[in-house]
Amino acid sequence: MSSAVKKSKLWWQEAAIYQIYPRSFQDSNGDGEGDLPGVISRLSYLKELGVDAIWLSPFYVSPNKDGGYDVSNPRDVDPRFGKMSDAVSLIEEAHKVGLRVIVDIVPNHFSTEHLWFKAALDSKPGSKERARFHFYDGRGKDGEIPPNNWCSIFGGPAWSRVKDSDGKPGQWYLHLFDSTQADLNWNNEEVNRDFEETLRFWLDKGVDGFRIDVAHGLVKDEILRDHRDPEGLTRALRLDVSDMPRAQRESLLSDVPFFDRDGVHEIYRKWRRIFDSYPGDRMSVAEAWVHPSSRATLYVRPDELHQIFNFDFLIAEWDAKFLANAVDKTLQEVAAVSAPPTWVLSNHDSPRLVSRMGGEELGERKARAIALLTHALPGGVYVFQGEELGLSDAPLSDEDRQDPVFFRTKGVDKGRDGARAPLPWSISQTHFGFTSGRPWLPIPADWRDKTVEAQKSFTEESNLSFLQLYQKSLRFVSNLSQAWRGSKTFFDDPEKIRVIEKAMDFFGTRTGGDNHGVFGCANRGGALARGGLGGYGPFRSDTSARLGAGGPSDRWNALRVCSQKSGAFVVSERVSIQAKSPNISLSGNDNQRVLARIGSGFPHGIIEREEFAQRSFALVLRSRFSSEGGIDDQQISALVV
Repeated sequence: MSSAVKKSKLWWQEAAIYQIYPRSFQDSNGDGEGDLPGVISRLSYLKELGVDAIWLSPFYVSPNKDGGYDVSNPRDVDPRFGKMSDAVSLIEEAHKVGLRVIVDIVPNHFSTEHLWFKAALDSKPGSKERARFHFYDGRGKDGEIPPNNWCSIFGGPAWSRVKDSDGKPGQWYLHLFDSTQADLNWNNEEVNRDFEETLRFWLDKGVDGFRIDVAHGLVKDEILRDHRDPEGLTRALRLDVSDMPRAQRESLLSDVPFFDRDGVHEIYRKWRRIFDSYPGDRMSVAEAWVHPSSRATLYVRPDELHQIFNFDFLIAEWDAKFLANAVDKTLQEVAAVSAPPTWVLSNHDSPRLVSRMGGEELGERKARAIALLTHALPGGVYVFQGEELGLSDAPLSDEDRQDPVFFRTKGVDKGRDGARAPLPWSISQTHFGFTSGRPWLPIPADWRDKTVEAQKSFTEESNLSFLQLYQKSLRFVSNLSQAWRGSKTFFDDPEKIRVIEKAMDFFGTRTGGDNHGVFGCANRGGALARGGLGGYGPFRSDTSARLGAGGPSDRWNALRVCSQKSGAFVVSERVSIQAKSPNISLSGNDNQRVLARIGSGFPHGIIEREEFAQRSFALVLRSRFSSEGGIDDQQISALVV
């Protein structure tokens, strides 16, 4: 491995990892689909972004019925993405510029085009070929009823019936996802050995880790048990379903008969021994959405996997209590097994962050704020491609959609294609520089200002583009990544949550006004005095608000809480603030920016526009930035001024 890759013992604990969906990242040959040479051509961009590693979604041989997650050969490269030599070159070139490489592994199922499944279809019930999968006789007089009532997570039944050699209906096979993705039987030793061979194959090629798809789904020990609400359950398990009430979702997730069975842990103990047998701190991260969330820690015990995705932020609403509880709960749970937390705001299976926050300008402002909060938290952060550009879900016609979710639900659910639209790179090039051909999904014509080229060209320090904001944030976090020592709680005072709630009110969630303010609060002593993700409202662009005497009491009280914690900033764009208080000094520029400084704990400085105030808010949330990290208030202030 190149010496450019950092030699820190546990590099993954605090890493920023960038997810690449290869088909939509960069096309190098004009066929309209991204490929591995395209990824190689953009490594310098990723290095400049400030990430430590890249995670590649599947590029293996696949009929591509589910975006490559229907793997027919996990030890070869699909021609649409290049050749095996391209994969090796990508690993080597990434290491040269100091980037680690994580690849996907999909152990829950194989494509029905895999040689094993084809052999199973040619074999009789009870054969060793069928024992690699979940083949069962049906219920009813003639076996016409599936073995249980489970539904596919993609919609429709979770069972498909095959025909015997004589053409008559035969057994049923299980597929928790698409019918082209047959679930593997992990009680079968041949399955275990084959995946261990796959792990070693890619480790020998030099990969630094694996993201394990559906890590909680391998063992099915209640396979013949019906579920009380199978359709509701499968919708609850889908990240792209955002209209389900939280209480209903939690109730359904408390009773999942096919996920998070205790038998998976012995599999990962074996895998951990394989990882540890290789040099270079190889790692693994589990995609496992379990309930209650405390069960997630079972996957990251010292003898199992290294990380597990935190799904709370993937479904988080713009809600202060939810975010505060999610942070504290996560830190407390992983601390119990001495594992690092992870934070994920979007991925290829979920709506993009801006869309989830409501879209358009307000959604973008919320996305910037919550992203900075996330970057500032201790642990690892995962960034989905395009998140750093502030992309929303691409609007697509039904004719353009390719997700099996859309087809299996007969169009009721639109699926995940909107989050998978190709990236826009260039202002002037065809299809924004993604391809010289026809992109596999259309790129919105109004993404011109979202291109990498356009966002790099921003020169006004007080008006950072999304890309520039991510670059600054990720670089700063990376420089301090070794300072965290495992704080277990941040929101230990109800007053702190109340401050955030007031801030979020101002951000427009309830007032509906033209709200643009932002608030940040710091505690010099190291215990965090949480600030907010917005300013205090309801202000409108034509409002002159009074802080202190004569101002709304709840607004003043919220400010007073943080002033007592030794320092606070209030920044409002297009808001004029008048104050009558000896503790507040103001500077501004005719409804363009106003800085209110409360107390004397923070060095005085001018913070322009809400982006900087969001940054100050996010950075002071982290205990390592104060007493433990050796970072004082003046250094933090210098960063955001």
